[in-house]
Order: sequence, then C-alpha cells, then structure tokens
Amino acid sequence: MFFLSNKHRVERLKGRLQTRFENELDAIRCRIDMPDNILDDYLRDRKSPDFQKVFSKDMPLISVCIATYNRGRLLTERTIPSILQQTYRNLELIVVGDCCEDDTEERVAAINDPRLHFVNLEERGRYPDDSTLRWMVAGSKPMNHALSLAKGDFITHLDDDDRFPLDRLEKLVAFAQQRKLEFVWHPFQYEVANDQWETNSATKFAAGQVTTSSVLYHNWLKRIEWDINAYRLKEPGDWNRFRKFKYLGVSHDRFPEPLLFHYKERNQALVTD
Repeated sequence: MFFLSNKHRVERLKGRLQTRFENELDAIRCRIDMPDNILDDYLRDRKSPDFQKVFSKDMPLISVCIATYNRGRLLTERTIPSILQQTYRNLELIVVGDCCEDDTEERVAAINDPRLHFVNLEERGRYPDDSTLRWMVAGSKPMNHALSLAKGDFITHLDDDDRFPLDRLEKLVAFAQQRKLEFVWHPFQYEVANDQWETNSATKFAAGQVTTSSVLYHNWLKRIEWDINAYRLKEPGDWNRFRKFKYLGVSHDRFPEPLLFHYKERNQALVTD
C-alpha cells in the first residue's frame, strides 16, 4: 500500500510538472506571436461599462460563425437547421464560404430566415500543401471574415458538418451571464464510426479538450483572429487562438453538459441523416 501511495504521488507530481511546462510554453508563444498592445488593451477595457454590459443585457445577441467549403448539403440539411431552430432566438448566423465551387450558395439562398447571412469569398485561403498542416489552419480566412461581420454580444462557432443540441445557446448564455464569464467551453460528443459516439469530457482549458465548436465567448475577443501561420508552430488554429485568450486571463469556466455533435468526416454523397 505504501509503495502504491508513493507511486501515485509521483504520477501526480509528474502531471503537475507537465501542466506547468505546457502553460509556460504557451505563455512564451503568446508573448512572441501576440501584438504588444493586446494584453494592455484587454486589462483596461474589461473594467469598462461597455465591456461589462453584456452580462446584464436581456437577451443579448449571439453571433454564430461558420466557415464552409463545398459542403452545401451537410451545411444546409444538418448544420444550419441546428442553429436556426435553437430555443434561444436572438441570434445572427454568419456563413462564409472559402470560395465554394459547389451549390452551397443556391442551397443557402433557399433558406428563408432573416437571421442568416451568407458570403462566398472570391479567393480561397492559401493553406499548406501538406494535409496535416493544412488541416491545422484550413478555414482561417473565412473564419476571420465572419468575425469581421459579427455584431453579437457573444460569439460562437460551428463546423460546417456538425450540429448543436437545440438548447445549447440558451444554456450557455445563461451560464456566462450568471457567472460573468468571458469564455465558456463544454464537453462534446464525437463520432468514431457510423452512429458510434464517444464523449470528450473536456475537463481542462487545454489543447485537445477545447475545440472550435465547443466554446462561447465575449465579443471583445473577436479582435484576436485565427492565425493562418499557426501550422508553423505545429499547432491547430483553434488552440493557437484559445491559448491567447487564456494568456490574457479571461474569466472562464466549463459548462458540464456535452453540447456538440462532432461528426466523422466522410464523403457527403454517402451521408444519410
């Protein structure tokens, strides 16, 4: 028993040292790749009435931003309905195409909802040729364009082939306002095979546990854009961005329920929901 207890202590110590190392490495990266004024601006602005008013607004506006590329069917049959049918109604949905060449524009135009806005960029983002590096930053250009259009008090995102439970926004807005949280994340379910799901419990504000579609945050943070060069640090673009939020010291907490269905990527022609 004594041996097992000591082994447990050693493992806990190793875990704490690993976490400390990762946090210090993230801080160094942030100091290098963030503009000098961002931290000072944030520390000043967060004290202002304009910054704080989002926590007391009745039915604040939520901007839901989607970057898409040639997934017209999944986007319009699965993803967009999961947003426009939310129990929380005061939202805007901004969909930006990364120079889509399929029928995305026609499919989106057929949806009659004034909260939905679609833009198709004339030129696609220039991403690395290597598939892994491209995965890390693909969609950065339309994501940033969507942020530039977002008018919401809070902002959230959804991948163009995934979906939200219909009460997600209602729950997260209440959670953020009650606790005055600038950043909220939550667990999510991910498909490992057709109709087989597992849960990422997302217990920590850390890489691999916080993803593009599992967050909601204060609109001030939209000034920190996706970095199309995040792949040079071998870092996914979403975590590259969120670790900067963490570096600022945003008030944050984990909502305990899984509020995202992240689907396994597959050929759209084979998908039948």
